[in-house]
Amino acid sequence: MTGFGWLAPLLLAPFIGSFMGVLIVRLPSGMRVVKTRSVCVGCGTTLDPRDLVPLLSFVAMRGRCRRCGAPIGLFHPAIELAAVAVAAWVALADPDSVWVDCGLGWTLLTLSWIDMKAFMLPDVLTLPLIVAGLALTWIWTSPDLADHSLAAALGYLSFRALAIAYHGLRGLHGLGDGDAKLIAAAGAWCGLTALPLVVLGSALAGLLAALGLALAGRTMTLTTRIPFGPCIGAAFWLVWMHGPAIDALIRLLGDI
Repeated sequence: MTGFGWLAPLLLAPFIGSFMGVLIVRLPSGMRVVKTRSVCVGCGTTLDPRDLVPLLSFVAMRGRCRRCGAPIGLFHPAIELAAVAVAAWVALADPDSVWVDCGLGWTLLTLSWIDMKAFMLPDVLTLPLIVAGLALTWIWTSPDLADHSLAAALGYLSFRALAIAYHGLRGLHGLGDGDAKLIAAAGAWCGLTALPLVVLGSALAGLLAALGLALAGRTMTLTTRIPFGPCIGAAFWLVWMHGPAIDALIRLLGDI
């Protein structure tokens, strides 16, 4: 990428992050996303535009409501900063499709946060992600459309088969339908060759998450729920952004 094509998404990232925060809060509870005004959770007062400027309003109000003084909490500045981090990552990676990469990163971040918060991956985000991956493949490299379509189908069907088998053996729900749709999206974007790398990365991320929770003192059992969406999202993102480098590293380690 030449010039300053990365600057616009970087500047807009806090505003995108603010909207992501709205999605994360409202989608799991079934609230309207765009027709409901934001209110203070402490006093219920409708917030003014000056209260909703990403990052700056939080700093100006010192993290408290202008009217009742209730703490705002760190969620909103955290998601806004996370959106900036995604844009900075894309800028540093020097891609040719900065808006596409940022859009994918922001969507995966939103899905991961919702799954950590509510153990769900909403169809309103996962299904368009599948369509977008196939559409971009058709636009950029139309001969690869069949490969990416097959990857999406195999990704979904394999995860659904695992979920059904696990439920049949243990009587418990493991992988959700949202996980299967997200891995299908990874197949649609990354293709058949890269799909096993996404699956492997997701499994490793899941193991690391379980280990981290155990080290933090949480009792881990066979029924402990761990959101798998963030694991898929992290692997999906890394393979999309750095797939060739990861593949080269794996081949190098295999030769040692």
